[in-house]
Amino acid sequence: MALIRELRGFTPKIGKNCFIAENASIIGDVTIGDDCSIWYSVVLRGDVNTIKIGDRVNIQDGAVLHTLYNRSVVEIGNDVSVGHNAVIHGAKVGNNVLVGMGAILMDNAVIPDNTIIAAGAVVLSNEVLEPGIYAGVPAKKVKDASEAIAAAAHKNAQGYLLYKTWYE
Repeated sequence: MALIRELRGFTPKIGKNCFIAENASIIGDVTIGDDCSIWYSVVLRGDVNTIKIGDRVNIQDGAVLHTLYNRSVVEIGNDVSVGHNAVIHGAKVGNNVLVGMGAILMDNAVIPDNTIIAAGAVVLSNEVLEPGIYAGVPAKKVKDASEAIAAAAHKNAQGYLLYKTWYE
């Protein structure tokens, strides 16, 4: 059974039709929307500030979401995929975004709608991106926004709506 723990007077809130893996940890001030999947070894640590996750979001194996005490929050929009072993530390992620495997989003970074962050990319603190594809360390735009990018991000999130049903 997943570790879902109240801390500092905050109890995690989990929406309808969510899959939470047996070894996921969800602690403190965390709100998860409807139809989400929180996969194996994920840590959502809302101990020092707020983590808000929208609808139809998948947080894949080994990802960690955390914040700075009283200085940043995590906000994830709708239809977002957070890849395996990604770290989101106090960043804001729009709707229809794919955060690649092992990517790192630092405090107060802003990722807009319809954007892909490539595997292993590092978005530095306080960066405010424009829609497109970003790669590298530090992350730089490698492709401008397009309908194809938006469709690819959306398709990834939609796939996880199916995958989670295999576990429910």
